[in-house]
Amino acid sequence: MIKSMIGALGVASLLAVPATAAVTVTFENATVQNSTAGFDFVGIETFEGTSTGSGKTLNTTFGGSEISGIYTNLRVDNANRFGSAGGVGKHAVAQGGVAGYELALTTARPEGITYFGYWLSALDRGNILEFYSGATKLYTFTPDNVIDRIGGCPVPPAAANPYCGNPTTPFLGLNAREPYAFVNIYFTGNQTFDRVKFYESPNVGNYESDNHTVGYFTDITGNGVPEPASWAMLIGGFGLTGAAMRRRRVSAFAA
Repeated sequence: MIKSMIGALGVASLLAVPATAAVTVTFENATVQNSTAGFDFVGIETFEGTSTGSGKTLNTTFGGSEISGIYTNLRVDNANRFGSAGGVGKHAVAQGGVAGYELALTTARPEGITYFGYWLSALDRGNILEFYSGATKLYTFTPDNVIDRIGGCPVPPAAANPYCGNPTTPFLGLNAREPYAFVNIYFTGNQTFDRVKFYESPNVGNYESDNHTVGYFTDITGNGVPEPASWAMLIGGFGLTGAAMRRRRVSAFAA
């Protein structure tokens, strides 16, 4: 999956600058439900210690990591065909048609937080993320390019696309019209973030996710996703790419 050097797709994705941040988006191979990226420090929230229901406030250290977080207005559901990594336990939900929930992040590490990834199950085009540094919005993740890169989920034959339908044993093959993928979002160019908003727009349905992963990345992995702004910047942006690459060693992702 990982190549020895970045190709045209990798360069284009690295140069994407929606809002004020340079961001690379990738997704893991089908059925992989955790990040394969490299990290200096990292933590994962699985929501297993939280009771189900809406309007929750959850204080977390992401499994005892060097990062602390506070989720507000969070909804937590038990495993079903739409959510929960491994098909067991619990998962986070941003309910369609309402405000969604937020995650505030802090760390004592001077490097800050440059990575967010999650198991994005029952993926639809309304699954939005907004990233902030203080009051400044840095980047809005919309899933259109991930969905387009994964491909459609026709029924029949959904089995032709390994991303389509729930891949976990208790719910295997259910909800076959939607893809399931672990999505990685990397902030490059020394940019960090400290707040994330999760909400559904347009309202296609509920927005399920699990295995929320935060950290400071050292290696980019996964299947690359081009951002709409990438190609317009490509001619004049190779200097920016060089600066970003000097900051950290990056393993290139598959085109």
